[in-house]
Amino acid sequence: QVQLVESGGGLVQAGGSLRLSCAASGRTFSLYPMAWFHQAPGKEREFVAAISGNGGIIYYADSVEGRFTISRDNAKNMVYLQMNNLKPEDTAVYSCAEGSRPLYVGTRTQEYDYWGQGTQVTVSS
Repeated sequence: QVQLVESGGGLVQAGGSLRLSCAASGRTFSLYPMAWFHQAPGKEREFVAAISGNGGIIYYADSVEGRFTISRDNAKNMVYLQMNNLKPEDTAVYSCAEGSRPLYVGTRTQEYDYWGQGTQVTVSS
């Protein structure tokens, strides 16, 4: 059974930075893509960033391109999201997700099988 546990959320002022971490367990981590999604109150879950199993393919949502960086450490079964220059509109619950198929990096929720419980990020203006 795959388990994903996020950490690193919190309250930060606009322009600040946070680093989210996600610890994975349960299957061969390096084979599967990982992604971060976020969900703001009253809104649907949205794609933020995704990374392939070997880290060679990375996608970002337009809204975070140039500000956020996704990375992974396969030796530690960890995936990270470095968030810089945070904006109030980044406020949401951030969840990591593990992909359904090896070698395919998706950007839609249905392409990810397993989800963490989420961590709250709040950016004040």
